[in-house]
Amino acid sequence: MTDPYDLLVIGGGINGAGIARDAAGRGLSVLLVEKDDLAQHTSSASTKLVHGGLRYLEHYEFRLVRESLIERERLLKIAPHIIWPLRFVLPHDEGLRPKWMLRLGLFLYDNLGGRKLLPPTRSVNLREPPHADILEDRLVKGFEYSDCWVEDSRLVALNCVDAKEHGADIRTRTECTGLKRGEEVWTATLRTESGEEEVRARMVVNASGPWVDTVLERAIPRESHENLRLVKGSHLIFPRLFEGEHCYIFQNKDDRIVFAIPYEREFTLVGTTDVRFEGDPSVIEISPEEARYICDAANEYLRVDVTPEQAVSSYSGVRPLYDDRSSSDSTVTRDYVFELDRGDGDDEPPLLSIFGGKITTFRKLAEHALEKLGMPGKAWTAPAPLPGGDIDPERFDDFVEDVRKRYDWLPGSAIERLCRAYGTRVHILLVDTQGLNDLGPHLGGDLYELELEYLVDQEFAKSAEDVLWRRSKLGLHLDGASQARVREWFAQQKVAA
Repeated sequence: MTDPYDLLVIGGGINGAGIARDAAGRGLSVLLVEKDDLAQHTSSASTKLVHGGLRYLEHYEFRLVRESLIERERLLKIAPHIIWPLRFVLPHDEGLRPKWMLRLGLFLYDNLGGRKLLPPTRSVNLREPPHADILEDRLVKGFEYSDCWVEDSRLVALNCVDAKEHGADIRTRTECTGLKRGEEVWTATLRTESGEEEVRARMVVNASGPWVDTVLERAIPRESHENLRLVKGSHLIFPRLFEGEHCYIFQNKDDRIVFAIPYEREFTLVGTTDVRFEGDPSVIEISPEEARYICDAANEYLRVDVTPEQAVSSYSGVRPLYDDRSSSDSTVTRDYVFELDRGDGDDEPPLLSIFGGKITTFRKLAEHALEKLGMPGKAWTAPAPLPGGDIDPERFDDFVEDVRKRYDWLPGSAIERLCRAYGTRVHILLVDTQGLNDLGPHLGGDLYELELEYLVDQEFAKSAEDVLWRRSKLGLHLDGASQARVREWFAQQKVAA
């Protein structure tokens, strides 16, 4: 039998990917298994923000906000191709949160995390362009502050790419169906399309998100596991609702907030909801009530009303939160919580389960998880660029221009998309290419076979959906015939294999 892994990570979302990367970079032997695709569930269904969580200040979660704000700038530095600054406009609406509360909250937001790269808060007149033509006339004053955008599912994929390059074994479409604790190691049963196998590991991290209790029940069947609260969040995608690269954050009368964010150049992303979820986390979609809630919240502020029928797409996911017994699903903590089980003795192999967490704090969560397990090696990920991220975030436009000059035969829209997706690794993707003919068959839009080959070879893509909706958002841009060509390409690869 082969030697046991130092660490088995169950779950290919952002927490599992971050832990695998950190552990592999410390020289540990790491296996990560994910039953579906990387980021297929919670980690691709976020509002796609790296942010401190302005509204968490109301719940006195100052440690979470501070850690998030510090991480916001760290992540911007190590992945400026998939993370970039956004300016958010928060209108003041009479009868909701008073101006002094908004000012105080934004003052704390500007100063809790040692902001350096991002511009500070400022007041704005909402009756002047561009807001006068977008927002309702009653809205006069507002505040503009900074946060960041993130390509959430690409963040997961790039962490796994880096983990693999540090020696980790990354296996998608591989489900852990059994965990048996021995005297020194765990024995895990893994199931794939081709059958079952057993592997051994000295330690296990349960980062399976909505399935964290399911994994616990398999590993420790004698105990009750009811620490998880699933809260569904849904979003609607509309044809572009307003011009400009700024975003809006709307206060709702139920004390929640709704974002309206420019998305994929041609669209506006609006969300999210907070609804208790019970059922199969693999099958989640927006409900009519959620769609109406999102539209009603936006219509309180936007001059032109929207309806659910106008949305071109939607997506939903569940947040696997630690159940702190909060009476409201919108106030249950978004902080992460660890549950460490060491069995009946100090010599037995540990199992660390993770509840909650935010995309923004995944890197810090990984450090804390390895510290909790007593893993050797020093923390190293804070200054280390993710694949393609070795770019000065304040000179990203210069990087794009250099790429444009080097590959002047590529359409401008393709240059921008490829630079944002792959950063400096665009040169690996386009190595030895001199013109469009070197990219292989054209599949639609600015997608060519060469990019599919790269995503399969380098980023664990195994299906059309992996490419169209997670490694990219090309599913929003390609017509039905183009998407069918992508599916046919993957079908041919499967037959050839």
